Amino acid sequence: MSGGGGGGGGMMGEDGRPEHAQIPTSFGHELRACLRCRLVKTYDQFMEQGCENCPFLEMDRDHENIVNCTTPNFTGIISVMDPGRSWAARWLRIGKFIPGCYTLAVAEQLPEEYQVAT
Repeated sequence: MSGGGGGGGGMMGEDGRPEHAQIPTSFGHELRACLRCRLVKTYDQFMEQGCENCPFLEMDRDHENIVNCTTPNFTGIISVMDPGRSWAARWLRIGKFIPGCYTLAVAEQLPEEYQVAT
């Protein structure tokens, strides 16, 4: 999936990171949230590009890492266009992440074996 409003996260910034995360292509039961940064995308999007904020979790093309590092159990979604200037993003502690869709709350935690990388 690339192009069309949500973008594939293809535009790269000066630091080599994507300028924005992929926007979810669906808002049904297939949504998952990254347990580290709370970025919300579909399973297929995590499989295709991983997590733009957490590339070290190596979710792209790795089913086990997606299952272990994301959850379908979260509350609410917020879309953030300018995380550094958004009071809501700062309040939710996502102000340092790239623009994208994030969950408001997630009850699960990143498994300990993955926390070493953070």
